[in-house]
Amino acid sequence: MNQHAILHIPDSRYCFACGKKELILRLRMAKEDEEAEVFLIYACKYDFAIKRKKEKMKICYSDKLYHYYEIRLRLKDVRLAYLFQIEEKGKSYFYSEDGITNTYNFEEGFYNFFQMPYINTNDIMEVVEWMRSAVFYQIFVDRFYQGDCEKDTAYITMQWGDIPTPKSFAGGDIKGIIKKLDYIKDLGVNAIYLTPIFESISNHKYDISDYKKVDPQFGTLEDVKELVAKAHEKGIRIVLDAVFNHCSMKMEEFQDVLKNGKESLYYHWFIIDGAYPDPEKMNYECFAACNYMPKLNTADQGVQDFLIGIARYWIREADIDGWRLDVSDEVSHDFWRRFRREVKAEKKDCVIIGENWHDAYPYLMGDQYDSIMNYSFTKACLDYFARENFNASQMAEKLSSNLMRNTEPVNFMMLNLIDSHDTHRFFSEVSKDKNKLLCALALEIIFPGAPCIYYGTEICMEGGYDPDSRRCFDWKEENWDKEVMGTVKGLTALRAEPVLQYGEVRITEADDMLLVERSWQKQKIKLYINLSKKDKQVSLAKDQKVMCSHLYDRELKNHGFLIVMGKEA
Repeated sequence: MNQHAILHIPDSRYCFACGKKELILRLRMAKEDEEAEVFLIYACKYDFAIKRKKEKMKICYSDKLYHYYEIRLRLKDVRLAYLFQIEEKGKSYFYSEDGITNTYNFEEGFYNFFQMPYINTNDIMEVVEWMRSAVFYQIFVDRFYQGDCEKDTAYITMQWGDIPTPKSFAGGDIKGIIKKLDYIKDLGVNAIYLTPIFESISNHKYDISDYKKVDPQFGTLEDVKELVAKAHEKGIRIVLDAVFNHCSMKMEEFQDVLKNGKESLYYHWFIIDGAYPDPEKMNYECFAACNYMPKLNTADQGVQDFLIGIARYWIREADIDGWRLDVSDEVSHDFWRRFRREVKAEKKDCVIIGENWHDAYPYLMGDQYDSIMNYSFTKACLDYFARENFNASQMAEKLSSNLMRNTEPVNFMMLNLIDSHDTHRFFSEVSKDKNKLLCALALEIIFPGAPCIYYGTEICMEGGYDPDSRRCFDWKEENWDKEVMGTVKGLTALRAEPVLQYGEVRITEADDMLLVERSWQKQKIKLYINLSKKDKQVSLAKDQKVMCSHLYDRELKNHGFLIVMGKEA
């Protein structure tokens, strides 16, 4: 037995509450030890020496190196003590805080058993309930639709549909989104994530000069209120983009520091090497290497008060439903902890989604974000569908490994995406293969978490890296592939199924196909994706029905998918 591979950490992603009296425990073991049987021995910590239960654990996830055993406990007494018993080749081993031992002294277990001392209700990470059924649509505002034909259009520098440059303006605005809400709802979307809408000199608005003012190119506060109100009437949530890592050098507070240096009341709002910030010498910290975007010092109390005030302002004024946090991994943990407390106090079901491109577990322990933009999912999809670096088995391992980074509540709230304003368009990445695009979208819908469709994906928009990924939406319906759009609508409709909102997941390979299964109560839904370059046949049981498919007619064709639903065996 490979003892080096065995891992369990109490009160972590390996042991976490998912309800007032419900707990999930995980144990990691080496893949080569899959013949071993693993049991959980547990009891109330005050009864451990005399009254214990023993339950078998099962392998729920597997990646390249490890199997992950998991068990869900529903407890009467939440003061839990436990350890693991591993049986292999006729021998028994015990795994506790002392590591692997051949014997275990239960009489003195209070010295070294694992424990969850108590499940305190305010420590439980609750799933934002509407995220379970959410289908997001990300909109880059300047390129979606111009709805205000009476505004000053002197700033517009490109014809609608031209290939954008980093500094071109197309004219999209808030009223344009309002006018297209019926289109968005018909697509099966019930949540919209907008790139920044606040005053800024750029087309992307990630260099904000006034956080309480809607950029005039996009509209007014009243337009935002109207958008949120009309979206809510249609069952659509609105999430705004919070750029709290940095601001524009044109922001009033930074201008004051440029003028007054250390004498400015806002000097400590920024991180400056010297008495005055010097844009030419760039003697202050900023976003990337952009001197026009000075970094905000979120360790400063004044900055914290200011930014949290902004977060509360838009919830109070416009009744928004969430914040996406730009460059969130460069902002202090201390700030995000306060941010969460105050935002959730303002609106409990306001979702908090960080922009962390890597393993973000330190931010996802229940005290900071609810989830992140799941770029590890994006990368896996690129490796599988576009690069063909993975076969079905390797893709299953990668997706399982990504799930094991976080707790179940977090996984249910992840924002899963295949592309965004910061990446190449996925359709271009798969060489404009519509079948692969639809397979990836099917995976995004079935995988735990909230799928996010980048505007125009449903009409197969193309694009390279920024700014090419930010092209104008083509509103000429004669250019749309209605079959692709119909399949997208069929996929988004599936999010109403409780099995996708609450179901456990198992990801494996079956006959060279990727198989993703979700199970909830007596229902099971299965997604088969075939990229094997061979036609495959899937046998359906009598109680199973096809929910959505592409290139399926008795045989599952290459670059096709099939989704079936039936009763749990």
